[in-house]
Amino acid sequence: MSSYRQPGVVFTDRHFTVPLDHGDPGGEQIEIFGREAVATGRTGEQLPWLVYLEGGPGFGAGRFVGTEAWLGRAVQEFRVLLLDQRGTGRSTPANRQTLPLRGGPREQAEYLAHFRSDSIVLDCELIRPQLTGGGTWTVLGQSYGGFCAVRYLSVAPEGLEAVLITGGLPALDAHADEVYRAAYPRIERKTAAHYARYPQDVRRVREIAAYLAEHRPESAGHRLTPEGFQSLGIMLGGGSGSHRLHYLLENAFVRTPHGTELSDAFQEGMRTANSFAGHPLYALMHEAIYGQGGAPTGWAAERVRSEFPQFDAEAALAGEGPVLFTGESIHPWHFDVDPALRPLRETAELLANRTDWPVLYDAGRLAANEVPVAAAVYHDDMYVDTGHALRTAASIRGLRTWVTNEFEHDGLRAGGPRVLDRLLAMVRDEI
Repeated sequence: MSSYRQPGVVFTDRHFTVPLDHGDPGGEQIEIFGREAVATGRTGEQLPWLVYLEGGPGFGAGRFVGTEAWLGRAVQEFRVLLLDQRGTGRSTPANRQTLPLRGGPREQAEYLAHFRSDSIVLDCELIRPQLTGGGTWTVLGQSYGGFCAVRYLSVAPEGLEAVLITGGLPALDAHADEVYRAAYPRIERKTAAHYARYPQDVRRVREIAAYLAEHRPESAGHRLTPEGFQSLGIMLGGGSGSHRLHYLLENAFVRTPHGTELSDAFQEGMRTANSFAGHPLYALMHEAIYGQGGAPTGWAAERVRSEFPQFDAEAALAGEGPVLFTGESIHPWHFDVDPALRPLRETAELLANRTDWPVLYDAGRLAANEVPVAAAVYHDDMYVDTGHALRTAASIRGLRTWVTNEFEHDGLRAGGPRVLDRLLAMVRDEI
């Protein structure tokens, strides 16, 4: 372990060894990384533990500088573990460079089948007693971290003191098709709201999409396509996302000796926003997190998109309507345009067609839940359907919801201490 100080916080790097397959505890082992955070001056105190589960899938825990965002509130009373879920951050990596060590696509897909919330929760249960001496801890789950927290409540509630969820109540039994069938209308509303705020972007988006359709440029090996451009709509799910998207669009074109072209700055901004180099598991496992039972996810976002022809950029360009953005969805073409994903195309196909995903949530145990749970539900969350979230909330005994339109999906980051303060007060029946 190594420790270091930042303003207001002492961080300690921790490494844990867990089985790749929890059904075979004596088999292959992988490493999980966690960064402990404790307030300066309290390092020697016996503090309760809070483990933070990041959104995703495929993202390591946030890298905080000192007491920024919600962490400053958390370390007022907790010793915090910022956990890099398996395959992310400084945990044993899973990407285009490392996965070939497993073998071919079939072996890679079998390996990645162990990278869902069921395994993540069992990792937590191996780590918890090492830190707490066997005591319980509080879980804070953001987005997909909330999905993991609901899995935790389903299989190991005895390890939990309380659960705090922000924008992350999953549908308990919905197929991926239902998830995306609910998602596309939300994405359309977010696009309409963006165009209402920045009406000049309607024309600019059409111009960019038309240029990409004609020229298909590349930036650092990344193929820039109209579909990839549409996927910048993922930005619209954050509180400042519409503004950041507008600023990216406003300087898209430059005059050159060869005529008007997309600027290098725009192409780099689009490439950076679309690249999965830093989080390939997001693309590989995104639909797998909804897999339960015998039905494959089968590229649900791509299949369901055909039910919403208004998202067809080519048809929009042929007519007079606006080009709509898309959002948090993964499609087969992602594995063709992104050099970080291209070698994993066949692996992704095998995961999409897998039919033996275990059921993730135990409705009976959730209905009998005794762990204090509070969840922030964002009223028109682009990433997690509010209707699905509220149905799940009603299925978990004792869960208290805070439904708000003050924040978008990134409320924990944007609202920081205030969001955490309210959820803690709710699980303690202080409000």
